[in-house]
Amino acid sequence: MQDFEQARRAFILKTGMGLGWLSLAELLGKDMPGLPKLVVEAAAQQSPVPVDAHTGLPGFPHFTPRAKRVIYLHMLGAFSQNDTFDYKPTLEKMHGQELPESVRGNRRLSTMVKGQTAYPIVGPVSKFKPYGKSGLMVSDAMQHVGAIADDICLIKTMNTEHVNHDPASKFLHTGFQIAGRPSTGAWATYALGSQNKDLPMFVVMSSGNPGGVPIDASTWAAGFMPSHYQGVQFRSGQEPVPYVENPAGHTRTDRREMLDAIAKLARGQAKTSKDPEIPSKINQYEMAYRMQTSVPEVADIANEPEHVLELYGPDVKKPGTFARNCLLARRLAERDVRYTMVVHMGWDHHGGIAARLPASCKEVDQPSAGLISDLKQRGLLDDTLVVFSTEFGRTSFAQGTLKTNFGRDHHGGNFCVFMAGAGVKPGFTYGETDEFGYNIVKDGVHIHDLNATILHIMGIDHLKLTYRSQGRDFRLTDVHGDVVKGVLA
Repeated sequence: MQDFEQARRAFILKTGMGLGWLSLAELLGKDMPGLPKLVVEAAAQQSPVPVDAHTGLPGFPHFTPRAKRVIYLHMLGAFSQNDTFDYKPTLEKMHGQELPESVRGNRRLSTMVKGQTAYPIVGPVSKFKPYGKSGLMVSDAMQHVGAIADDICLIKTMNTEHVNHDPASKFLHTGFQIAGRPSTGAWATYALGSQNKDLPMFVVMSSGNPGGVPIDASTWAAGFMPSHYQGVQFRSGQEPVPYVENPAGHTRTDRREMLDAIAKLARGQAKTSKDPEIPSKINQYEMAYRMQTSVPEVADIANEPEHVLELYGPDVKKPGTFARNCLLARRLAERDVRYTMVVHMGWDHHGGIAARLPASCKEVDQPSAGLISDLKQRGLLDDTLVVFSTEFGRTSFAQGTLKTNFGRDHHGGNFCVFMAGAGVKPGFTYGETDEFGYNIVKDGVHIHDLNATILHIMGIDHLKLTYRSQGRDFRLTDVHGDVVKGVLA
């Protein structure tokens, strides 16, 4: 009877229906013999979590990790691979000619170009040239990344089923196109725990102008996991994390006493209800208390030498820019934050791409290269994985006509991602696309494969990292995914 009572309370707490539904549930229980089983099953569906979330799960990592931490740079809005990293001379030679129907095939198009009667080929909007010992062809728009070509591993054959930003971004980070699943950062921190108890395990920063593609918090959410595994968003300005500071007239001693009192009450409630979200909330309160001193220290770049600031470019001195966020990502890496996501918006170039893409590249080119160079000179690149990605690519043909202010439409068939640091081959290119940069001809890499590879580099077998929710064991890679061994050093 006691077990049933605990299960009943857990069910009510998990459904969030409050005391009004408590009476109704009791009434229904008298007339519905099946309710006790339903309540017990609902309470049993939650996976166990570590007693101390900072320690990670028993048995993890599965093998020696190549990377202790990840910095994920997401270009939200879809940057064009054919104007940056996937050089195709055929596009220059055939600029203005129709993309052959045999090439276009039955590839899924977005609704924005389905009605076009012509699909004219567009040559790259910036010139390409070879860089480094690897001879990697990179456009002038990304020349600083080109200068570190021998430090990066370029995947040319990423692909996804999605051609709309919102589901594609969710799919990139959570392995599912609908909100409600944990982010890669949440999976990694759930498995491995934290390496710094004074800072969040998973930090998110953003910059740029959304331009119709706003940032979505579900891409760094904890989903069905306890909420302390979600990303903590740092904002620009004097208060990177809102409401962390004490209210006027209250001291740290006041807050300490308040947290101790709340924790005492919460422990009793958690013991009765078995609700994992209660200790999760206490975990977050305690982290907020510690961040009162740790976050201002991270955000203060006053002591960074000028030669280091120059690596990231002039925008590093402006709060809220991609350059500043890249520098903060390095400072977080120094302090062993497990997973940092840096999102830069403004890549949805449906029109005016000839001018807009180089401008967007200028905002991220030097900071991205500077971050990798800075990590390398400090010895941090040896155990840090940097990922530079987007949710999908852009078409080889024009959206609109070449006589207008044309752009490129969404394209999930192939796009580019590059990685640098622990675990990946430097100065290496993986995969091949056709001469039109429209289809994969060798070594395709799906989103699930990329996520499996990221986990592998962190010492995690993606097939063995599961979380039970609603009666099912879930994985980041669902029932798919293969580690891309060809990119591993």
